[in-house]
Amino acid sequence: MSKAKAKGTAAETALVLWLRENGYEFAERRSLSGRADRGDIAGIPNVVIEVKSGARLEIPAWLKETEIERINDGALAGYLVIKPKGIGAANVGQWWVIQTVEQVFGK
Repeated sequence: MSKAKAKGTAAETALVLWLRENGYEFAERRSLSGRADRGDIAGIPNVVIEVKSGARLEIPAWLKETEIERINDGALAGYLVIKPKGIGAANVGQWWVIQTVEQVFGK
């Protein structure tokens, strides 16, 4: 497994554990779906979660990816969760959730 893939897997796993500890008992890592990707985390009805962990922030591209995954899944909401550099798995609650204004307040 590549170093980048291992970082992503570790971040996804940490988020799933945090979600379960905070009331989302059915949260789980989603297996890869190929071209019709539906996000990294499943188990929360009508929600897609894309998780990113990297030194370089590519927020516009990641938001587009999250929206495509939301559409692929037929979910009502898509959340981009970013593990900021220097904030580890012990502090998942301090990670960032990013959406556009349209995603939050649009139709």
